[in-house]
Amino acid sequence: MPKLGMEPLRKRELIDAAIRTIGQRGSLDVTVAEIAHEAGVSAALAHHYFGGKEQLILATMRHLLKELGNDLRNALHKAPTAAERVAAVIAVNFSASQFAPETVAAWLTFYVHAQKSDETRRLLRIYARRTHSNLAYALGQMTDRAAAAQIAEGAGAMIDGLYIRHALRNGAHEAASAIALVEDYVNIKLAAAGALQ
Repeated sequence: MPKLGMEPLRKRELIDAAIRTIGQRGSLDVTVAEIAHEAGVSAALAHHYFGGKEQLILATMRHLLKELGNDLRNALHKAPTAAERVAAVIAVNFSASQFAPETVAAWLTFYVHAQKSDETRRLLRIYARRTHSNLAYALGQMTDRAAAAQIAEGAGAMIDGLYIRHALRNGAHEAASAIALVEDYVNIKLAAAGALQ
C-alpha cells in the first residue's frame, strides 16, 4: 500500500517519466513497466494509480495542457495590451517547458495517437480551440473579427508546424526563431488588414 500523501508526487513522477520515455522512443510503443522503471517505481504502483497505459497517456496529455494553460494565464495577466497578449500566447507555446525536445516529441506522438483515440483527439481539439480563442480575442482588439479569426487560424497552424519542424531537426532549441516567425506572420497580416498596433 502506498504511503499516504505520496500519491500526487508519484503520479507526477510517472507523468514526467511518460513524457521522457515517449519522447525518447518517439512513439507510444512503450509499456507501463518501462515508464514505471523510468520513474523509479513499480509497474504495479503505476497500474494502481492510472489503471493502464491509455489512462496514463491521457493523464500525461492533461498534465501538459494544464501546464500550458497555467503558463498562459500567468503570461496574459502580465500583458496589458492586445499586442502584448498576442505575443504572450505565441511565446508560451515555445517556452522552455513546452518546447523541450522530449515534450515536442511527446506532443507529436499524441497527434498520431489521436487518429485512433477519440479522447486524445478531444484533448487536442481543446488545445487548438484554446490557442485560437486567445489569439482571436486579442487580435480582435486590433482588427475586425473576420480578419482576427483568420490570422489566429494561420498563427495556430504555424505554431503546430514549427513543432513538427523542430522535431525533425537534431539541432539546438530554436524557440526565439520560432517566435519571431509567428510574430512576423501576425504583423504582416495585421498590416495587410489595415490594423493599428
